[in-house]
Amino acid sequence: MAAPQPAMMLPRELAHDTIALHYKPTAKIHYTFAAGNAPAEQPRRLVVFLNGLMTDKSTWLPVMAGIIRNHRDNGFPSLLAYDRYGQGLTEDRDPLDSGAEKGRGHNVADAVHDLHQLVNQVWADKIGNSEAGIRLILVANSIGCAIARLYAQRYPGRVEALLLLDPMIANSKFDWWPNPDSKDFDPGEIPVDVTVDVLREQRTKFATFFAPDVINKEGLDRRDLAELLPYSDRPVLEAPQGLRPILTVVGHDPEQFAAESLKSMGTPISLSMKYTNPLWHRYNQGLLQITDPHLAVGPVVANNCGHFVQRDDPSFVIDQLSSLLGRLVLQPSGVDI
Repeated sequence: MAAPQPAMMLPRELAHDTIALHYKPTAKIHYTFAAGNAPAEQPRRLVVFLNGLMTDKSTWLPVMAGIIRNHRDNGFPSLLAYDRYGQGLTEDRDPLDSGAEKGRGHNVADAVHDLHQLVNQVWADKIGNSEAGIRLILVANSIGCAIARLYAQRYPGRVEALLLLDPMIANSKFDWWPNPDSKDFDPGEIPVDVTVDVLREQRTKFATFFAPDVINKEGLDRRDLAELLPYSDRPVLEAPQGLRPILTVVGHDPEQFAAESLKSMGTPISLSMKYTNPLWHRYNQGLLQITDPHLAVGPVVANNCGHFVQRDDPSFVIDQLSSLLGRLVLQPSGVDI
């Protein structure tokens, strides 16, 4: 992991507030917003930062601050980060959870719907009156990347660009390693430093922590996520004006991820290097196909970063987002569908 970031003063443009979605008036969402100052000849855009399950919007604040400071003179788009219900500074639970079994009240599709409503309200209140001209840039980490993809699929013509940071393998049950209890299991295929007992223990541990049916603090139900996003490489997304979105896919540093997995889960480094990292890389390669080839960049390796790239190295994310914004200015139209 990169060195801890020093405490920093946030730029004056960043403001914190709460908002209640019109169809969920009893619950408030905490968000951070900065109004853009892009040149008048450029379309108005909104960058939305999407959290994973184990981080909150505070991890995006250094990135937002860096974008403002680096682009204050030549213009930056509006910026929005928020904590979903039951996450970070949003203490209110999703009203859909009321009366439901714990952890089963709302799913990723509901989170996408909430994102859509949030964008509409923030855009109307702070950017422009018409929803017709909304142009979004989605910057996401972990399961936030699944939310970003599903949003772009369900609301075609809105998402102009995506920066996906170590996307969660959405179609996985976190069953990444050989099953020692399978009749086809060959103990000779596993790394020499991994015993069958260790392999079985790791499979059980990962299922306990990460399987889709495991209840999380946020209460976001992931059991149907593989059905919502069954493939990494399709469908192809549609950007504004019937075009394709610009895309950057970033993956974790394999060695850093393996070291962190050893520390946090006791996972032998050889298991991560032989199975987990190659599987994740193939998934990221598939994601490059959700737009046209010349509009896709990656998978870019975030050196010295584990899964939470924006936390480990916000400067790297600032650079990647700045590059993506530059590509939008130089090549805003993509390719006709």
